[in-house]
Amino acid sequence: MLQGSPAPTADVLVVFGIAAVAVALFVTEAIPSDTTALAVLVSLVVLRGFTRVSPEDAISGFASPATVTIVAMYILSAGVEETGVVERLEVAVAGFARGDRNRLLAATVGITGPLAGVVNNTPVVALFIPMVTDLADRTHASPSKLLIPLSYAAMLGGTLTLVGTATNLVASSLAADLGVAGAPFSMFQFTPLGVVVLVVGTLYLLTVGQWLLPARIAPHDLTEEFGLRGRLARVYVRPSSPLVGRTVAEARTEDCKILQIVRGEETLVASRTDRTVEAGDVLTVRADEEAVGAFVEACDLRRLPRAEVTEEELALGEGRDTLAEVIVPAGSGLVGLAVGETKLGERYDATVLAVRRGETLVVEDVAEAVLAEGDGLLVHATQVGLDHLQESGDLLVTEAVGGGPDVEPEPIDRGRAALAVGIVVGVIAVAAADLLPISIAALGGVVAMVVGDVVRPADAYDAVNWEVVFLLAGVIPLGLAMERTGAAGLLAAHVTAASAALPAIATLALFYLLTGLLANLVTPVASVALVLPVAVGTAGEVGASAFAFSLAVTFAASTAFMTPMGYQTNLMVYSPGGYRFTDYVRVGAPLQLLLTVVTTLGIAVIWGV
Repeated sequence: MLQGSPAPTADVLVVFGIAAVAVALFVTEAIPSDTTALAVLVSLVVLRGFTRVSPEDAISGFASPATVTIVAMYILSAGVEETGVVERLEVAVAGFARGDRNRLLAATVGITGPLAGVVNNTPVVALFIPMVTDLADRTHASPSKLLIPLSYAAMLGGTLTLVGTATNLVASSLAADLGVAGAPFSMFQFTPLGVVVLVVGTLYLLTVGQWLLPARIAPHDLTEEFGLRGRLARVYVRPSSPLVGRTVAEARTEDCKILQIVRGEETLVASRTDRTVEAGDVLTVRADEEAVGAFVEACDLRRLPRAEVTEEELALGEGRDTLAEVIVPAGSGLVGLAVGETKLGERYDATVLAVRRGETLVVEDVAEAVLAEGDGLLVHATQVGLDHLQESGDLLVTEAVGGGPDVEPEPIDRGRAALAVGIVVGVIAVAAADLLPISIAALGGVVAMVVGDVVRPADAYDAVNWEVVFLLAGVIPLGLAMERTGAAGLLAAHVTAASAALPAIATLALFYLLTGLLANLVTPVASVALVLPVAVGTAGEVGASAFAFSLAVTFAASTAFMTPMGYQTNLMVYSPGGYRFTDYVRVGAPLQLLLTVVTTLGIAVIWGV
């Protein structure tokens, strides 16, 4: 213990214990993060003799303006998405890129950043991933060079406005609870600094970031990306073959899976096990060389010349066959299931050919692979089946080959689109003018969306990421406990003593780094709840601006660049980009250090320390 610093009381030790267990659970993900947050909430009440958190205080997070606003913003974002406005950006971006990778990168970052300032960045990235991978293929670029910049740009754009991220709203609410002058934040209060951060981050992503980013996925077809070279073959069914007249279910073997039947001019997806094999059929099978040889010999087939079966050949069939990469999103009902247990063939007429987790590929015993968030699957399916699979929400299509010729996007209902965009703009304007609190303005926007038939009530509920909501509501009381028991003050005293020889601006930078590093390990929201009370206390100890320290923590929580699990959008691009864990450190660490300097100096210049 530092000389002269106060000794921790029993109350403080209990709160520290709860916080330590919470951090351990957040990092290890032994249980879901929202469950951890609720466990924290319950623990604070059970131990309220020490934590000084009453039952009413514990559930106050559910009625917090931050939580209410986040729920509303999810619904408003869904309303804009439903109109098709964002999807039509692909046409505009393709026209701007004109086959040039650098122009494509500039358009991706330039659109995503500002858009994420007013629309929740998770659906923005979800919509942009298939667009970027498709345009990368057209421009012969590696998607690895584009997808981390897409995620980072969305995170940087979240610093533009109060509603840019859930973290901003939580920080605003918590700072107000702590009595910070200038809190809660107004809609555009920190926009000048957000613009600087976005511009500097964008320049980094367009220059140094491109130099540091590896091309993990070369611009070639999906069969190569998923390690299926040499594992796809074509065989001809002789009239004398015992397979003639049998169904696909009867014809396939444990080691040889039939994917496709070419019958004259017709191409059929063979995942439907009731299809019958006829003489003269050409079967596309998935197996290694030894298994193909045994299948050919046992069934009196003829092996066709050993040219590689490409994605284009698997996607033949006048729009009926599609080869696609899909990822397992957060909250998917397939997480924890083996591929064979998902019943994708029965439900969606789809066959999983391979599974990718970062740099690890599973091409053998695919049915036994257990799925986790962020996994990429190579799927062969009908276009109708793929559409239904996407609608289920359990898998997100990031790239598809086939399904018919490229078509212009369906015309949008301009009136409905204008209404949706107008509602979002109105919400922002009302909050910016301080006519209503942002939570009430956002709820008013939701009412307008539903009454205006932009989004249906059922879709509004489905649009909310309830895991995030419960996470927010659960960790907010932890910040109250740290403040009321003096735990935050004790930590502030230690930080103050340790940094006594440093100027206030250096201490501010240290808090930025601490919050950013913690956000990479736990969630950004949890890092704010843990660090903000300490930062405010330290500001008081060193005679600095509590508002400046609050801003540093808020901005730092949006820079969880160094791990795929640091932010949801990082996890979403993990598989489509073929990234390794170290790629996030390689590109994200320099950016985090750069923004530590830029943000700290920006706060000092604009608001003072």
